[in-house]
Amino acid sequence: MKRKNILLENITVTDLAAEGKAIARAEGKVIFIDGAIPGDIVTIQLTKSKKDWATAIIKEIIVPSKDRIAPLCQHFGNCGGCKWQMLPYHLQLQYKQNEVLQNLTRLGKIALPIMLPIVGAVHNTLYRNKLEFTFSNKRYRTKAEVQHVKSKEEMYNLPYENGLGFHVPKLFDKVLDIQQCHLMQEPTNAIRNEIKRFAEANNFEFYDIKNHTGWLRNLVLRIATTGEIMLNVIIAHQSAHTDLLLSHIGHTFPQITALLYTVNPKHNDTIYDLEPVVYKGKATIIEILENYKFTISAKSFFQTNTKQAEQLYTITRTFAELTGTEIVYDLYCGTGSIGIFCSALAHKIIGVELIPEAIADAKVNAALNNLEHTHFFAGDVIEVCNNEFFELHGRADVIITDPPRAGMHTKLVEKILEMNAPIVVYVSCNSATQARDLQLLDALYAVTKVQAVDMFPHTHHIENVVQLKLRG
Repeated sequence: MKRKNILLENITVTDLAAEGKAIARAEGKVIFIDGAIPGDIVTIQLTKSKKDWATAIIKEIIVPSKDRIAPLCQHFGNCGGCKWQMLPYHLQLQYKQNEVLQNLTRLGKIALPIMLPIVGAVHNTLYRNKLEFTFSNKRYRTKAEVQHVKSKEEMYNLPYENGLGFHVPKLFDKVLDIQQCHLMQEPTNAIRNEIKRFAEANNFEFYDIKNHTGWLRNLVLRIATTGEIMLNVIIAHQSAHTDLLLSHIGHTFPQITALLYTVNPKHNDTIYDLEPVVYKGKATIIEILENYKFTISAKSFFQTNTKQAEQLYTITRTFAELTGTEIVYDLYCGTGSIGIFCSALAHKIIGVELIPEAIADAKVNAALNNLEHTHFFAGDVIEVCNNEFFELHGRADVIITDPPRAGMHTKLVEKILEMNAPIVVYVSCNSATQARDLQLLDALYAVTKVQAVDMFPHTHHIENVVQLKLRG
């Protein structure tokens, strides 16, 4: 079993591990399998083989698990999202809860309270408020489409076709053409499909991702719970086609309240250093969390599941144990959403974020909600939060930290220990790096509450909120 690409038959899948991988054991190795669930009996092909572990793909499901269900989406198995559609939702929650517990226990190696029950999503479809689609002049052909192709030569001679959809996993230049996505409510599919139809009818050039040629690059759609809709069409260069396309879309979908386009001549897809242009309507849309309003621009970061964000922030606020007298430091505050959500129960909110544009949005959001006791600062927390800053704004009674997947830098953990706030609430989208940081915080803090929140049904992703209190 040292070679890869060998077949193993009648392998029983026993569990699920990190990142949604299924687990089986054979000949003394742990094997991580894509696309399987516990109870499946499968034939697998190894893709990587080490001394104690291997990775594999399914070649055949011999006996499906009793828990396996039919996927909702026609693109399941080809699209990189929603990989757990074949697993009932209550079991998804069970495995996610267990993953958080295992990470905190095995990686953090610290004393933990009994975990509170995971908070599942009320809606496990149509839950996103933002999606990004990519144009390609060479769409990905699925295995089902090419199963009758007999040779590589025949494959190479197939005509190229346009696609508008999602990138295929591990293939940066391949885009799966999407007809119907169940992640966001209508008119998402209607808008995307009409843009593709109109573009092909008018011979607009779809982008060539490898050669960096073509015109149409990306679509970014946002739909708020307020009913407002933002569409940003990203093009490679200005063109006479711009007005033709956007005029048609604006006329066909008058419910779009913010219709924009962005010219991106770069080789990468990021638009944060570019300036979107308003073609019709407003430059922003309004989203609401509880009773708080948030303005969202084309470049704003905002939690992509609005209803679950309310759940996540409510737990965060509860864990903060606010009484109205506390000074709250919101680290990695982004556009200020958590701090603003907690503001009614705090004496003062101090938000710190490295990205200046996010702080600008945070200030706009504070003004939108008529908040005068929220203050936002751009810069590195380690540098911003010094003794002079504390003398001016007060020391933290509560620290809320919501870092990216990589977790907190060691120096920031040291800064939090130095700040010595009675309560720390750690919100994480990666319980493995959270466990690492909790082990460092264990020098002064005890973990007193743990609760996971499922923000992304049918995926392996999970948010986790931890309350820590100073010992003694």
